[in-house]
Amino acid sequence: MPSDNGLLQGKRVVVLGASRGVGREIVRRASDEGAQVLAIARQARGLSELAKEMRGVDTLALDAASEAAPQKIFGKTRPDLLVICGGATPPVRPIPELTWAEFGVNWEVDTKMAFLFCREALRLPLASGSVVVIISSGAGLGGSPISGGYAGAKRMQMFIAKYCQAESDRRELGIRFVALVPSRVMPETDLGQAAVNGYARYLGIPPEKFLENMGARQSPEDVAEAVVEAAVKAPASAGAIFTVSANGVAAAS
Repeated sequence: MPSDNGLLQGKRVVVLGASRGVGREIVRRASDEGAQVLAIARQARGLSELAKEMRGVDTLALDAASEAAPQKIFGKTRPDLLVICGGATPPVRPIPELTWAEFGVNWEVDTKMAFLFCREALRLPLASGSVVVIISSGAGLGGSPISGGYAGAKRMQMFIAKYCQAESDRRELGIRFVALVPSRVMPETDLGQAAVNGYARYLGIPPEKFLENMGARQSPEDVAEAVVEAAVKAPASAGAIFTVSANGVAAAS
């Protein structure tokens, strides 16, 4: 239950991609920290289940990659913290087996969503002191050869955070933009489990062996913790891109 002295007490928080995985965990953590949370996802069913589990969380079924989505959401609430999470499930096949539509799906959803909302945050603008957090992926740093354009789309999300932070500084808006980059696959999520199974199949090894070879990894709870930290204080290191690993949060280039 939220405490009277939660780190996000009284803050307005909007989470995109909120109905499952990391987004769901961020909703839970923000609510526990006393925030007024608006959870956004495409599927109403997942949101209905979330609302039953997390009392006091508002929900809205909406395609966050649609052109009108930012205006609809910011017309409903002006968040102190906006978390851009979730996106399309990438194909788990090598390039020779993909169509262009499959290759580009994460650009049309994940990257577009980050672009639209970060652009609108600057255009309004959101209030000084607001924080925008994009949940990217370690694939954007290390690559992911059997997930089409996923790695490139996630890398572009990092650039969007960096570019928008520079623009916020140039306009003296006082908005902070941060890209958090989970370093390892998280099999606790649907996306992570699909990646584990796909890579294990591709490499001809059991999924358990793939996870063993991957080594220590962060959890969805670790990512949610990093989001709260980013919301309540500026990072110790300069920059807008930070990795989240089993060893904690660190600046990335």
